[in-house]
Amino acid sequence: MMCSPTLSAEQQRELARNLTYFLSTYKHISDSFIIEFFSEDLWATLPTRWQQILCDLSPPQIADLLLDRLNVNRSYSCVWPLSLLAFRATAHALTFPRTPQGKRGHEVGMLKPEEFLENKSQSSLLGHIFRKHVKPKKQHEIRSLGTLVKQLCDLTDCNSVVDVGSGQGHLTRFLSFGLGLSVTGIEADPTLVSMASKYDGQLLWTLEKERQRKNGPPLSRSAPSPCHVAGWVNPKASWNDFVKQVGNGKCVCEDQTAPAGPSKKRQRESMSEADQQHGHGDQPVLTAESEFLGCSDNGQAASPLKNNDNTCTNSFTSVKHEPQSSSLSFPKRLCKTEAGQSPYVHPLCQESSSTEVVVCPVEEGQGCPDFILTGLHACGDLSATLLRHFASCPHVRGITSVACCYMKITTSENPNPPGLIAPPLSPLPTSEASHSEFGYPMSSWVQGLPGHQLSYKAREGACHAIEDYMHRLREESGLLRMHCYRATLETVIREAKPELRRPGVQAIKKAHLLPFTEYARLGLPRVGLPPDLPLDTCKVEAMLRQEGRVVVYFSLALLLAPVVETLVLLDRMLYLQEKGIKSQLVPLFDPAFSPRNLVLMALKQPTRDKETECTLP
Repeated sequence: MMCSPTLSAEQQRELARNLTYFLSTYKHISDSFIIEFFSEDLWATLPTRWQQILCDLSPPQIADLLLDRLNVNRSYSCVWPLSLLAFRATAHALTFPRTPQGKRGHEVGMLKPEEFLENKSQSSLLGHIFRKHVKPKKQHEIRSLGTLVKQLCDLTDCNSVVDVGSGQGHLTRFLSFGLGLSVTGIEADPTLVSMASKYDGQLLWTLEKERQRKNGPPLSRSAPSPCHVAGWVNPKASWNDFVKQVGNGKCVCEDQTAPAGPSKKRQRESMSEADQQHGHGDQPVLTAESEFLGCSDNGQAASPLKNNDNTCTNSFTSVKHEPQSSSLSFPKRLCKTEAGQSPYVHPLCQESSSTEVVVCPVEEGQGCPDFILTGLHACGDLSATLLRHFASCPHVRGITSVACCYMKITTSENPNPPGLIAPPLSPLPTSEASHSEFGYPMSSWVQGLPGHQLSYKAREGACHAIEDYMHRLREESGLLRMHCYRATLETVIREAKPELRRPGVQAIKKAHLLPFTEYARLGLPRVGLPPDLPLDTCKVEAMLRQEGRVVVYFSLALLLAPVVETLVLLDRMLYLQEKGIKSQLVPLFDPAFSPRNLVLMALKQPTRDKETECTLP
């Protein structure tokens, strides 16, 4: 596995202590809003010597001398103060590595991942049936994370996966059809669940058309299709309630009858140019990594389908899906064949063979099967909730957690942050919530550290992409002026309406190409002010001349962003460590392509306490 070195329990605790001390020392930077640069005189909050050094830096110098932790050939025009050097060095030293294994540091942010060099919008490592409706970033993520989940399944001898926050089912679909796993996806948005089922149907239709072109045998029904469940995961619910929610949820499937599908011409037009050049339109579809999956060019194009009384059935001439009532009882026990071969190889990846695949259902009364939990960019508290279920539930053997939207994490100081998804029936309680129900901190160790609190702004800053901003700095992109524009506009707004602080101004298309007067004319009505509001030209021009200082200050705050993220994720590792579970963080994705690229993964041995067995109806 592609794992970073594991810290000992003592090293984890010491790192948390150093992180909280460092962040509390510089919280005036991490807690600041760049749009208040002028209105709150943020430049004056920096030490005088820092101001003298930083004010003359060019954007490329900011990237090379301040943000780039991997740059070892720094060249200074003057001596930097020790406090500034220590600030930079400490921020870099306390941050978890973000460079994926096998990728050299200078390559990060310079090029797209190698899989997109031939076609910038189509991953060469992902079969075309898994690229449809999927943006390049998501292609990169589902291939990498899907492969890692499959590795965890192999290590734990699990064939079942629960994908929480599954969205349109792109990862779920790849895990199921591409990697041969029994997968249940749960998603709070019913619209996304319906789309996921619709896309499943399109994939099955594509497989059938390819089979017909190849005059292949009828498609196998020996493996399960993914199940998509609509449901909101309650962060206060027990693991048993969660398992019942997933197991008892209705599987949403797309009703179709004799789907017409696109014409052959439209099919070929929808394929990538690279697919057509390599003849993929007339060949069986292969999945992500043929060598890893054991795929072969003469593999039969077939689809795994569930076929029992409680699950979806599928006939390609007349497709009719029935809702299923218990998805977590669907994973079937795979029996060995007489030849001793592996019981299931996905039809897309198997070689021609006469070996019969035998699938045996789970015996009655056996209870809940073991499974792997995964969440790809599970928002806010959802990632923390999954870790709690993993630690508590005896049936969850492993987890891969990719977090995002740290500003939506609940804390004791802010139990209802902006953007928090409320329960379907009632708002989240605030007075009765205990520490264990908050998204941060999760561990007792971090909770006991002085200065461990992280503000909403600090956590929001942790979601920013430092690699992308370094790229803008080195190119001296015109986009850099947008923070100065918005900070100047904030000053104009407050002079006209002092009580209006940090109002939301919707994005203005190509605003960096506009003169500020035009930007203000378009932006002022969005906060309830007239577009022709008189501007103090001299004062505005004086602020715009300080664009370089705005960029530098934002870069100082951005330098702290991965430090904040490290503390949040380390807290989760410490929580698992306190539960007796070792975990690791893996920089799995290219950070320039997918900024939230750290995957928290952990395994645990099975525990068979009959008193805690969950039996689904």
